[in-house]
Formats: sequence, C-alpha cells, structure tokens
Amino acid sequence: MATTKRELVRRVAQTTGHKQNVAKEIIQKFLDEIVDELAQGHRLEFREFGIFDTIHKRERVARNPRTGATVTVPPKTVVYFKVGRLMKARVRDLQAQAKAQAQAAEKSNGSGAVNA
Repeated sequence: MATTKRELVRRVAQTTGHKQNVAKEIIQKFLDEIVDELAQGHRLEFREFGIFDTIHKRERVARNPRTGATVTVPPKTVVYFKVGRLMKARVRDLQAQAKAQAQAAEKSNGSGAVNA
C-alpha cells in the first residue's frame, strides 16, 4: 500500500494542528527544494535518514532484447538515495514487529486446521 501526498498532508496537518493547505504548501516547498538542489548537482544529507545524490551514467552500448540489435544508450543523470542508519533500523524493527503480530494472530486463530 502506498501513501499519497494527500494522505501525508492530512496526517501532518492533524499532528501539527495546521490547516491542510498550509501543510500541503510546506510539504510541496520541501519537495521542490530537494528537486532544485539535485538539479543543480548538489548532494542532500539528512543525518540518520539518508542521502540524496545524483549519479552520472556514461553512454553505453546495449542490446534490444526483442530484436537483438545493438543500440547506443545516451549518457544520463539519475537520482540515487542511500538509506541512513536510523531509517534502516526503524524499518527493520517495524517489519519484525508486524511479522511477530501476524504470527501471534495466526496462532490465536488456530491456523493448522484445514477445512475440507
């Protein structure tokens, strides 16, 4: 399940006590600033969260899988995100908790019985 910007705006507005249009404006400005910095070739570091950076890929020769013909792939710049330690740990812990809860619920429902 994906979280949309609309849902994020609603939750931020609710937790901060601001109106949704104010939260939306702030979130959009934050995202715009990230894009602008990356477009200028700057690296963004959010300690413990992660790093946004750009990688410049060289021109290369590839093969069209359908026809087998060789094609030249032009050089391009792509956005790269490296996950920070805190985010990695929190995601891992939340996934472990969810798995444990699912297993506990499965045991309490008596999963082993098969209905024919």
